[in-house]
Amino acid sequence: MRNVSKLFGSVVVVSLLTLGVANAQTVLKSSDTHPDGYPTVEGVKYFGELVKERTGGRYAVEVYHSAQLGEEKDTIEQVRSGVIELNRVSMAPFNGTVKETIVPALPYIFRSEEHMHKVMDGPIGDQIKAAFEPAGLVALAFYDAGSRSFYNKQKAIKSVADMKGMKFRVIQSDIFVDMVAALGANATPMPYGEVYSSIETGVIDGAENNFPSYDTAKHAEVAKFYSLDQHTILPEVFVMNKVAFDKLTPEDQAIFKQAAKDSVAKQRELWAAKSEESRANVAKVGSEVNEVEKQGFMDAMKPVYDKHVTDDVLKKMVADVQAVQ
Repeated sequence: MRNVSKLFGSVVVVSLLTLGVANAQTVLKSSDTHPDGYPTVEGVKYFGELVKERTGGRYAVEVYHSAQLGEEKDTIEQVRSGVIELNRVSMAPFNGTVKETIVPALPYIFRSEEHMHKVMDGPIGDQIKAAFEPAGLVALAFYDAGSRSFYNKQKAIKSVADMKGMKFRVIQSDIFVDMVAALGANATPMPYGEVYSSIETGVIDGAENNFPSYDTAKHAEVAKFYSLDQHTILPEVFVMNKVAFDKLTPEDQAIFKQAAKDSVAKQRELWAAKSEESRANVAKVGSEVNEVEKQGFMDAMKPVYDKHVTDDVLKKMVADVQAVQ
């Protein structure tokens, strides 16, 4: 089905779509950093099932989970250049490329997961999707990733004062670096796959993420203090290389978009179930979950907004998000 060759250690895939062979199955590659069975992985698999069914088998999707194709920063470049066709990634690494993604990445921009759903399912979500196209990408869907909180190996964090001097891994995003700095701690951007060993060896004190990631990456084994500051409710984005999307017929483009939309409901259902399961799982391995003095964390975020919400487009987006009820 494919001509696969190795070049300087990278796999270069030329699909039948690229070769222009008509009326044959074309296999599209999709990457995810999370393990098999994770809600985002299963969401993309479901998308692939719908696409295969609705195109009569002309298209299929192979999901490479567990960072088999590289960490998110690498796979973003792969999908932009067309080495792979599809990618499910956090929205934060796009902040420097697609400025509209800054808004959903802001700390405490969303009041709840329900608020996030209303925003991302509406006109603001459409505005963010459109902003991906100049970057060579088509944003097909936004997936749930719950709320992110800090966890560490030293102590329960209950107030901003407890953060002082601690070292946390963050997503490779300036907003996240500045957020941690505003809380008096030190941010260390690093790939997701390096977090466990870095906590274990003391390179960092902890990290920040949602319950399913904290659980499935086994971070609860090395950092047992999970503090519910819930600083972000950051959606994930499922993107497709724009050149590959533009080669689809209008009918197939509609199929892909509808399949992605249909996969969102499935992924949200899986996410809700996994979040409950993971919270129970980390308790079993001795994780201590505690509430925090959240208002202090929220008050500390003003410098982050001042630095990153700098033009009229972003200022209006922030106001629009806050106005959604």
